[in-house]
Amino acid sequence: MDMTRDDIVSAQGIKPFLVFPEVVENILVFSELDSTNREAKARAVDGARYGTVVIADHQTSGRGRFSRGFFSPRGSGLYISFVLHCGQLGFSNPTAITAYAGLCVCEAVESLCGFSPSIKWVNDVYLDGKKICGILTEGITDFESGGIGEIVLGIGINVSTRTEDFPEEIRERAGSLFPDGRPLVTRNRLAAEVINRVLGSGDVSEAELFTRYKRRLFMLGADVTVVQGNEEYKARALDIDGCGGLVVEKADGSIVVLSSGEISIR
Repeated sequence: MDMTRDDIVSAQGIKPFLVFPEVVENILVFSELDSTNREAKARAVDGARYGTVVIADHQTSGRGRFSRGFFSPRGSGLYISFVLHCGQLGFSNPTAITAYAGLCVCEAVESLCGFSPSIKWVNDVYLDGKKICGILTEGITDFESGGIGEIVLGIGINVSTRTEDFPEEIRERAGSLFPDGRPLVTRNRLAAEVINRVLGSGDVSEAELFTRYKRRLFMLGADVTVVQGNEEYKARALDIDGCGGLVVEKADGSIVVLSSGEISIR
C-alpha cells in the first residue's frame, strides 16, 4: 500500500491517534518554516502554553547541534518541535529531556513499524547503521530568575526520504525509516505517537529513563573519538551515569564523564 500520495500532515489528521484529543488545539502545522525550533521559541517567548507543538512539512533552514544544517525535504520527513517546561515534564536537566526524546522516537517507531532503532549518545537515533533522527534541545532563559524557563525540543525524523535524495555529502551516513520511499505508516500516525509519548511522561523517573535509554545505546564498549570544543581524543565508551553523562576511558586509563560534546565511532 502506497501511503505517500495522501500523506499530508495536518492537525486533524493527527487528532484521531492522540491519547488526549484536546492536545490538537495546541498543534500548529505549517507547509514551510525556516526552523520549527525557531518558530516554537518565538511562540514560547509570546507565552505559548506547555505542550504547544509546531510541525512543518519542510524546513528551509533546519538546524541540528552545533548550528549544523538538518536536511528537511518536503513530503518525506517529520519536523516537530515542542514547547516544554522542565518542572511539568518531570526531569531536572536538559540531558534527560534529550535522552527522553530519543527514547520516545525509538519506542514510537518500534510500536508502529516493528523496527528497533538504537541511539548514539546523546541525541542521534540510528537504524541499520544510519542516522534517521536528530534531536535539538534548547533552553529559553527566564530573565527575572536567570534560570531556564521553557525548553524547546526539536525532533527531525527522516520517514521516507529515499537514499538517492540525500545530499551526496551525507548519503553514506544518513538514512530513513523507509529508504525506498514507500512508508508503511503515515506521518500523521507517527507524529501522534511521538506526541503521545513526549507529552505523556507521567511518573517516569530519571533513573527509569536512563535505564531504558542505556539499553538503546549502541556504542557502549566501543572505541570512539571524542570532540569537545577544540579538543579531540580517542577513548572507549564505558557507561552512562545517573545524569546521562557518557563515561569514557581515555588512552592513559583515566576516566572522564562527558556532559557535552560529540562522539564518533571508529
